[in-house]
Amino acid sequence: MNGGQDLGGQMGFGPIAPEPNEPVFHAPWEKRVLAMSVAAGAMGHWSIDESRFARENIPPVQYQAADYYTIWIGGLETLLLNHTFVSREELAQGKVLSTGTQPRRVLKGGDVTATLLRGFAVDRPATQGPLYAVGQRVRMIHDHPKGHTRLPRYARGKTGVIEKMQASPHVLPDTSAHGEGENPQWLYTVAFTGEELWGHSCEPGTR
Repeated sequence: MNGGQDLGGQMGFGPIAPEPNEPVFHAPWEKRVLAMSVAAGAMGHWSIDESRFARENIPPVQYQAADYYTIWIGGLETLLLNHTFVSREELAQGKVLSTGTQPRRVLKGGDVTATLLRGFAVDRPATQGPLYAVGQRVRMIHDHPKGHTRLPRYARGKTGVIEKMQASPHVLPDTSAHGEGENPQWLYTVAFTGEELWGHSCEPGTR
């Protein structure tokens, strides 16, 4: 879907201004949001793709007005509601009112570091060969799906060149985000010229 997160160099939003010596967290509550998100994700009830979709599905006006971890907590609330861990009444009142879904797994404090370092594999065995090869020119599909997609809207319909191909297929986020199966697909790195994406007025040499 097209959302507030998918700006891709749109005009009118100003330049990116990195914060010098930016801290990992700007406030203690941000640490708690990250910790809750990791612990909740480790319960095993949703994929990373569904969690991304929950954050990116926030209405664009709200998304643009929120900071990074406010978006994360909004996404986590959506996931917990969708999987019936909590109810809207419980969120509003800030207390448990009934027994909701029980976790499949519980991430222990001593296991956090090892779990994060290990990550979660998204590569899958190949059942057929790739359709494209490194060096081949390809054109992105021109579509505006209602659901989740990792194809940014500024690249849709654009032509680029395949620079790299992963050694095996990967889980397709477009289906994984909605519980429609992993549907593994070959994963490519595609390079575009700045002019192809942004037009003749793009910054010279962008790619």
